[in-house]
Amino acid sequence: MRIYLRVILAALFCTGSAIALSGCKKAPRGMVLIPKGEFIMGTNELDVNATALQYGSRKPWFANARPARRVYLGDYYMDRTEVTNASYKEFTDATSYRLPPNWVNGSYQAGRDAYPVTHVDWNDASAFCKWKGKRLPTEEEWEKAARGTDGRTFPWGNDFDIKKANTNGYYGGTTKAGAFPGGNSPYGLADMAGNVMEWTSDWYGPYPKNDYPDSDYQKKLKVVRGGGWGGIGHYSMDYFIRPYYRTAFKPYEFYDDLGFRCAESR
Repeated sequence: MRIYLRVILAALFCTGSAIALSGCKKAPRGMVLIPKGEFIMGTNELDVNATALQYGSRKPWFANARPARRVYLGDYYMDRTEVTNASYKEFTDATSYRLPPNWVNGSYQAGRDAYPVTHVDWNDASAFCKWKGKRLPTEEEWEKAARGTDGRTFPWGNDFDIKKANTNGYYGGTTKAGAFPGGNSPYGLADMAGNVMEWTSDWYGPYPKNDYPDSDYQKKLKVVRGGGWGGIGHYSMDYFIRPYYRTAFKPYEFYDDLGFRCAESR
């Protein structure tokens, strides 16, 4: 009975003995299988105290992430970590693609091989993923990989913990990819909160039944998720690293707290 149960569980997640028994495709190196099924996307949370306005934002927190709804996705793979400097240099060396503007003498700062690459715009990120035979994740894929299926507030649970993410400027910049294993998502993905914000493939637009009149709801901005290593001045802000928090930038913009990871269809 125990052996049978293990096989059934393995088959559900396409791991272990199921690879041999059911012909499951093993996850590509450095990637994690996100199994098919429904998850809770978005939130019904309200910025009842107008906190966003107090911090200088013209948009209430989460107004563009409402309402919460159930979304079904098929199986797909996601990179376990954000794309690192070392991986991105392999790409630029192989293709002679333009270098991030913060690199000096053809490379990134010494000792930062395992840090996430930054100063890459949406086109740069897309080009890297294509070179790897992958693609940028959709907004839905990104949120499920970060949040799991139970509607949690953070990748690790419902309570904020500064020890589980590089955020609020605590470390003064990026940290090594995967440096906060206690903050991993339910699927084992690292840094889905903090370190660097991450590009997705989607244009920024309203959710179904969203009633917030955002003037940016048009195909000129690309959705970014995950929150970066910084905050707002000296304020401790956990809003930006919630998996359902949405922001967006022009495809040609790049920043020192903006990177990406790739996805792949199964």
